[in-house]
Amino acid sequence: MKIVRKVLIALGVLLLAFIVLLVGSIVVDSLIGGKRVEQLTNTTIVGLDGQEVRAFVARPEIAGPHPGVVMIHEFYGLRPSVVEKAEALADEGYVVVAPDTYRGKTTGWIPRAIFLRVTLAMEQVVGDLDATFDWLASQPDVDRDRIVVMGFCYGGDAALQYSLAHPKPAATGIFYGSLVTDPAELQRLPGPVLGIFGAEDASIPLSEVNAFQVALDAARIPNQITVYPGVGHAFVSGMEAIQAGGAPGAAWAEFLAWLEATVGR
Repeated sequence: MKIVRKVLIALGVLLLAFIVLLVGSIVVDSLIGGKRVEQLTNTTIVGLDGQEVRAFVARPEIAGPHPGVVMIHEFYGLRPSVVEKAEALADEGYVVVAPDTYRGKTTGWIPRAIFLRVTLAMEQVVGDLDATFDWLASQPDVDRDRIVVMGFCYGGDAALQYSLAHPKPAATGIFYGSLVTDPAELQRLPGPVLGIFGAEDASIPLSEVNAFQVALDAARIPNQITVYPGVGHAFVSGMEAIQAGGAPGAAWAEFLAWLEATVGR
């Protein structure tokens, strides 16, 4: 019994040390990353609650009006890979705004990313997205009737939740975001849906993707759902991966083609 007790005590100490180190790493990451969002953004939007929402905005070089895109970051927060994709999309003829829905927080550390996501109120996110959408719609070089909301991972979930809450977007793009499978809810969507998923994604199983498509069809929402074989979650990362081809390049090309077919360019 004494040996068992010693083993249990040792395991308890190790668990406690792990928790302390984990919490400490989150705190340290937050302290050293305070200026990351400020360095990545070039625009400030006033949220519905009066608080500032920083964003990166990219515009085509030629005169508008252009279609617009609200691009929502993944669960790490606003990072250079999102800025790269916003710039690439602007080169295709779209005015793109990528808001910081974490309000000044971003990370590359998975434990902190999980913490940021689980402590975030979706009501605040939807409110910030609404302020962002209205800001984009008010821009003189944007056609307010041709604005798409889209996002990656957490951002795909946020894009879907925003479109369900507000009938403003012309369409919704979801890159491997969490899904809604109730046709009655999906009937509230204001326009077509693009869904991009990976066949090996452990967080969004194919059964859920299939149920999502069935529900969209039942709700009579035009949709284009594609599952890419051999890839898992978050496979469309930065522009380097997209330009290398493979599934990331094909998915990005599909998105561009869908975007042009839906709102033009």
